[in-house]
Amino acid sequence: MNRNTKINALLLLVVAALAVLPLALGLGDHKEEPFTGADGEAETAITEIEPDYKPWFSPLYEPPSGEIESALFSLQAALGAGVLAYYFGIHRGRRQGEERARAQLDAAGKTAPDTVTRAASAGGEGSPEDAGQSTTGRV
Repeated sequence: MNRNTKINALLLLVVAALAVLPLALGLGDHKEEPFTGADGEAETAITEIEPDYKPWFSPLYEPPSGEIESALFSLQAALGAGVLAYYFGIHRGRRQGEERARAQLDAAGKTAPDTVTRAASAGGEGSPEDAGQSTTGRV
């Protein structure tokens, strides 16, 4: 098992422990809603400290039930994960394209740095100038 695999397994174990330990240890059993969000906890604390507190503004949309609120939160998390996965995928693809272009140029005996950059930006198959193609109209 290589070092990265060990680190990933350890991180996965820590995340699982963080999810399971509060449930297993019974943390929050003394509360009516044991695992509410931070905004609910803050609201409770504020009303205990200052019972006459009036919020500065109200939410633009109040979901009709807790299930819908939870579903919207899950949708938000899924969209965020999708954006992050897309971002990291694009950067990994670019890096792989640059490595592929560098390997092709090394095999051809060319090692000019600006040629490597042009080849990587053209999809790793060499620059349009190398293939005799025009760059006019390309985006």
